[in-house]
Amino acid sequence: MIDASFRPALRPLESIAVPDPRHGRVIVLRDTQGFTAAQAALPPALLPIVSRMTGRRTCEEIARDAAVELGCDVPTDVVVRLANELDDALMLESEKFRAAKARIEREFADADVRPASHAGGAYHGERAKLHAYLDKDCIAIANAAKPNRAKAPDGALVGLIAPHIDPWRGALGYGHAYGALAKRLAPTVDTFVIFGTSHAPMRQHFALCRKAFDTPFGAAEADVDAIDAIAAAAPFDPYADQFNHKREHSLEFQVVFLKHLLGARPFRIVPVLAGLGEHQAHGTDPAKDDHANAFLDSIRALVESRPGRVAIIAGADMAHVGPRFGDEVPFAEDARRALETTDRASLAHAAAMAGGEFWEHVARDLDTRRVCGLGPIYALLRTLPGGTRGDLLHYEQTVDKDDGSIVSHAALAFYG
Repeated sequence: MIDASFRPALRPLESIAVPDPRHGRVIVLRDTQGFTAAQAALPPALLPIVSRMTGRRTCEEIARDAAVELGCDVPTDVVVRLANELDDALMLESEKFRAAKARIEREFADADVRPASHAGGAYHGERAKLHAYLDKDCIAIANAAKPNRAKAPDGALVGLIAPHIDPWRGALGYGHAYGALAKRLAPTVDTFVIFGTSHAPMRQHFALCRKAFDTPFGAAEADVDAIDAIAAAAPFDPYADQFNHKREHSLEFQVVFLKHLLGARPFRIVPVLAGLGEHQAHGTDPAKDDHANAFLDSIRALVESRPGRVAIIAGADMAHVGPRFGDEVPFAEDARRALETTDRASLAHAAAMAGGEFWEHVARDLDTRRVCGLGPIYALLRTLPGGTRGDLLHYEQTVDKDDGSIVSHAALAFYG
C-alpha cells in the first residue's frame, strides 16, 4: 500500500486532452502498450499533482509543492489516494506493475495467436455486422465516388498506404485503399508485409511478431519462415518490442480488411512495427543507419525472392493537430488548407517512390504536424520493388466535432 513516503513514478502513457462538461477539458491517460485497459481522466486541478509523479518526490513533497503552484492547501492523503488509484490501474512504475507486467508479457509470448484487441470497439466484433459495414460503408461508398484525378498507372497492385484511424472515422479512406486492392491485387500474391506505427515506445528500430492475428473473420497466419529469415538478418533483437503488437491497432485494422476481402483465399502476414524513434527524435537520416538498412534490405530480399507473390502495406495516418494533441486552438480554415498543402507535398514524395525526400519533408516539421505514419511509410518506400509507381487515391482530414482537432490520412496505391 502506498503511503506518504512513497515516491510515485508515472509510467510512459499516452495523454490526450478531451472536452469535459464539468471541467471544460480533462487530460486522459491511457496505456498504448496493452498492460491495462484502464484510463484516467484528470481535471485541471490534479495536473500539478500528477505532473510531479516522476519518482523524485514523496507523496508528502508532491502535496507541498503542488499547494504552492495551486495557491491552496493540498492534503497529503489526497496525493496518496490518487497514487494508489493510479497504481491499482497499473499506471505507475511499482512492484505491483512489475509483477503484472511480467505475467502479461509471459502470457503474450506463450500465445500462438494475437487476439483481435479492438473488435467490438473500434469496429464491429460480430462477423456479419462487420462484413456489411466494410462492404457497404467503406468500399461501396468509395467505389461510388467520382475520381477527380488522372488514370491510375498500369500493372498489378504491389503496395498500399491505408489509414490506421479507426474504421468508423476512416471509412472512406479505407474504402479507397482496399477497394483498389480488391480490384488490382494479383492472384499470385500470398504474402503481405504489413508495416504499422507503434504508438507505444520502442527500444529497437523495428519489431517483428511470429503470431497469427485473429479477426472476426478468422485468423491470418504468420509467415514464420519469412519472419525467421528477416530476424536472422537483423543486427538487433527484432523481438525486443514484440509486446507492442498486443494492442497496436495500426496493424490489426489492415488484417481485418485483408481477411474480409480475401475470404478463403490463403495468405500469410509478416507484421512489423516501425519505430525509428531515435531518427525521428533527432531528425537524422535512417538511410545512414546500418541497422535500419540491414533490416529493410532483408525485407526487400524477401520481395525479390518471391516475384509477384508479396504485397506491402503501411497502416499509417498523417498529421495530428489541434487541442487534443497539444495545440492551443483548433485550426481555422486557412490553417487547414495549409495543412492539406503540406500533407499533399509529403504524399507526392511517397507517390514518386522518393523515400529519402519523404522522410526529410515530414521530419522537418514533425514536432508540429505530428505525422505518426512516418516510419511505416518510409519502410514501405524502401522495400517496394523497383519500377513501382504510386497513385494518390484519397486524402481526408477527420475533424473532431467537440474540439476541432484533426487527424489527416490518405490512401495510396502502388503498382508495378
